[in-house]
Amino acid sequence: LEAASEAAVSAAENVLDQRARQLRYRQESFQQKTEKAEALEKLDLLILVNPWNPMPEGYEPALQSVGEEQAMDTRCAGALLQMLEDCRAAGNHPYICSTYRSRETQQALYDNKILRLILSGVSWEEAPEIAARSVAVPGTSEHQLGLAVDLMDREYSRLVYSNMNQEFFAWLDEHCAEYGFIKRYPTRKLLLTGWDEPWHYRYVGVEAATFIMEQGLCYEEFYAHYDPNFEY
Repeated sequence: LEAASEAAVSAAENVLDQRARQLRYRQESFQQKTEKAEALEKLDLLILVNPWNPMPEGYEPALQSVGEEQAMDTRCAGALLQMLEDCRAAGNHPYICSTYRSRETQQALYDNKILRLILSGVSWEEAPEIAARSVAVPGTSEHQLGLAVDLMDREYSRLVYSNMNQEFFAWLDEHCAEYGFIKRYPTRKLLLTGWDEPWHYRYVGVEAATFIMEQGLCYEEFYAHYDPNFEY
């Protein structure tokens, strides 16, 4: 009987040990899947879109309202609203000029620019290329990602940087990284980015934004910093 009891106990211990190993495996597997999902989400958040790197086909962000007829990716909407609130508390008067755009909206903007050029005397052949210098070709605009926002000061609403409130943009440039945003198209980086839009801010997360703003990089330089094969 004693031998049988010991055998039973040993068998029970083996079963418990096996179940414990299975539980650890499931926990480790879950942790690995979670880390992989987080890594993929981070890579998705850092996606590069510009005239030479169009966005993936079928890309559709999950959106959250940030104002009347304005929406941002759910991962950055709260950060944007907090940044604007703090900006107002600092004595500024920010308002959202443009956020997410669907492909249809971007196409309409591009087509409208082409039409206006043609009506002004530009040829049909030249109009598309000239239009692309001021309006992004559909599929190459960060606004389609839902991660970009154009910000203006209510007191200076013209899209001419020299006529804008410099103190307002100085505050944004100093603090935007705290909320995960970068100044995406600084004037001094025009030859690298293809755009001169000092009012355009892009969400990349606090870690990447802090590095980019502290180092004085544009986003293309950030990519080249980590990928030696990246060309811009």
